Amino acid sequence: MNTPHANADQILTDLAQLANHLGEPANDYVILGEGNTSARIDDDTFWVTASGVHLRTADTSGFVRVRFDRILKLLDAENLNDDETRIALSATKDDGNPEPRPSVETLLHAVLLGLDGVSFVGHTHPTAVNCITCSRAYEEAASRRVFPDEVVLCGPATLLVPYVDPGFPLARVVRSKVDDFIQQHGEVPRVILMQNHGLIALGSSAKHVQHITAMAVKAARITIGTYALGGPRFLPQEHIDRIHNRPDEHYRQRIIEEGSS
Repeated sequence: MNTPHANADQILTDLAQLANHLGEPANDYVILGEGNTSARIDDDTFWVTASGVHLRTADTSGFVRVRFDRILKLLDAENLNDDETRIALSATKDDGNPEPRPSVETLLHAVLLGLDGVSFVGHTHPTAVNCITCSRAYEEAASRRVFPDEVVLCGPATLLVPYVDPGFPLARVVRSKVDDFIQQHGEVPRVILMQNHGLIALGSSAKHVQHITAMAVKAARITIGTYALGGPRFLPQEHIDRIHNRPDEHYRQRIIEEGSS
């Protein structure tokens, strides 16, 4: 879903509020300079967290506007060292100023904001989620659903990504994994988990990303708790499919996405 250029200032305000929510210490999603967020402005540009910005205290000056065409040209660039990467990222900015620098994950955000229905992206490192992504049970624990509202908010499945060096290598792997996910499930993932790294929530609005993140973290906490009582009792696939396709749940999904719940 593309967002009109005229709403750029409002989108930036919404993005800053999303960052502050995700950075709230009580949520335990990030600390210090962890995490980054982004929002599509129009077909040509998007806002992304500047490098080193703390989500908890970010205001509208903590984001930079970058161009899709410039950043996506870097997707297949080979053998860029750290200095070349820094220079290349700065050159993607819409205003042409080298500072502040875009986050090193800007390419990842460009890939995800290009997906159908994705207008906001929130990347965090919740403690509960990372207890799973850093564990030997990562694939088993994160591969299925454990309760109905997890299906409603987070979709029928989570996209799992193996550990890859953050930056360009991660963006390339995520692009490939997302393509595979869409082929398999017929829709864009709402939740991406990255091994030994963290969580990405993809939404149609800032509120949508907040809700998806909160539910993914709740699911992680519940899953971890089940291992103390013999292990998770995952929902059967037929129940997941039923919940995901029920008309009343589609209505509830729409209300939540619109930020009214």
